[in-house]
Amino acid sequence: MIASTSPSSRAIAQQVVRIISKRKAIKPSRLRISSNLSRELGFDTVDVVDIILELERSFHIIIPDEVPISTVGDFVNYVTTHTSEVAA
Repeated sequence: MIASTSPSSRAIAQQVVRIISKRKAIKPSRLRISSNLSRELGFDTVDVVDIILELERSFHIIIPDEVPISTVGDFVNYVTTHTSEVAA
């Protein structure tokens, strides 16, 4: 039986949520996959760029400028689909 999200996907998602929550000192439990970063959480462009840079460093990936990212889920989906293993 295969679960829809593997343990490594869950671990990646948790790490992505931690990185996003640290940016504005928001409790990870307050972040929902559907939470819009700018409208609901008050993130500005600089916050989003800083999150992208941190994710790129943590997961050794590149997130191109043209990738549409507006929600927590957008970050989680991009990182989980472009990361081969959980970063240390």
